[in-house]
Amino acid sequence: MRIRYWILAVAFLPFISCKENSGQEKKIESKQFKKEAEKPAEEIIPQKPLINYHFEKKGIWKLADSFEGNQHRNIIAAINRVDEKHLQRLDSILVPDKYIDTIAYYMPFPLYVDVLKDIDKIILFSYPAQAFAAYENGKLIISGPTNMGKKASKTPTGLFFCNWKAKETRSTVDNEWILKWNFNISNMGGVGFHQYDLPGYPASHSCLRLWADQAEFLYSWANQWKLNKSGQLLAKGTPVIVFGAYPFGSPRPWFVLAGDGKALDITKEQLSEIITPFKEQILKEQQVRQDVIGQVSDTNKSVAKI
Repeated sequence: MRIRYWILAVAFLPFISCKENSGQEKKIESKQFKKEAEKPAEEIIPQKPLINYHFEKKGIWKLADSFEGNQHRNIIAAINRVDEKHLQRLDSILVPDKYIDTIAYYMPFPLYVDVLKDIDKIILFSYPAQAFAAYENGKLIISGPTNMGKKASKTPTGLFFCNWKAKETRSTVDNEWILKWNFNISNMGGVGFHQYDLPGYPASHSCLRLWADQAEFLYSWANQWKLNKSGQLLAKGTPVIVFGAYPFGSPRPWFVLAGDGKALDITKEQLSEIITPFKEQILKEQQVRQDVIGQVSDTNKSVAKI
């Protein structure tokens, strides 16, 4: 399944009127320009459109005929938290009343989170929503579905950091399971995010399953840890927060969207409550990483001068 990645880029051009003979007007315009330029980033990022949803039975819809192009299939799959293979196996599907060429609009995460503005990179996984989001300085970069740990082997929650990565590795649970674009976040626990089947519910042995293309994106985008030649940890990688609890035994949480298109939304205020307890540690590790990178850069410059 090919996925069109969503990277938000917004240009802001404040409006200023021109009057040649009024110094007072120019002073007001100058103040207005400064005021607009100082607006926080979330004020210049578009708001999510209102999207309503309904169920369609398998007898009504046909995958080949109902959706225009791969992007619509991706949107349907994301809403139902499945990959394309499992989408074709569903008896009924949750569908939107409109199609917008941005998967992030169908996921529960906000487009901008102020509490993250001074954090370079972070990945968030919502257990109840079975969705993830990656942010750069508060701006949403990519978002999509995930299938996390089943009831018998739940994904641990809390703050983690990206460690080592491998384009392809084998599961420690079953050697026959091949994990592509694997990024470990708990070295001792053997937990990571990677590509694997998404049946539409928590089904893994504690790992965080992703679509292939989105796993590949995060594999390249996120930072891994930095070790010295002896294998000692110098700096941690990109922070990852896993939060919430899945209601095992109850209907899938996204089914509520059929009654309220915003029922699953995660607000900025909710994310702030989740992130704030970890923020000090995240910023501390971020500074350590910047210092390590700076030291390596200075060493390289010194060698170049010799």
